[in-house]
Amino acid sequence: MRKFFSALVIIPLAIIFIVFAVANRHLVTVSFDPFNSSYPAVGATMPLFVVIILSAILGVIAGGVATWFRQGRWRRAARQHEADVRRARAELADLRAHAATASRNGMQRIPAPGSPYMAGERDKSGATL
Repeated sequence: MRKFFSALVIIPLAIIFIVFAVANRHLVTVSFDPFNSSYPAVGATMPLFVVIILSAILGVIAGGVATWFRQGRWRRAARQHEADVRRARAELADLRAHAATASRNGMQRIPAPGSPYMAGERDKSGATL
């Protein structure tokens, strides 16, 4: 199904790209010399579609780099949260191992303070625990 949707998108884009390239194949001079536009020191002559496509590619790359830099704090926070989760899971595994060892050794569990099941207290039906 994924291949079908990829083909559904890629084939029309390829057709549009080819039509665009054929329609804009005239040569243009791209100049990077602001002082002499008729005979530039730094310039290139290429088809118009190449200029436009290169500009689009450079824009996508620049946008990706800017986005990557702006999301740095979120990546840092995600790494910190992953470290916290790993630490909490390791602590939980240690506590479970300790509880398993304690139950094998015959040690009884002590209810938490304030628990309704403390020794000498009664449950809902009034039975002594």
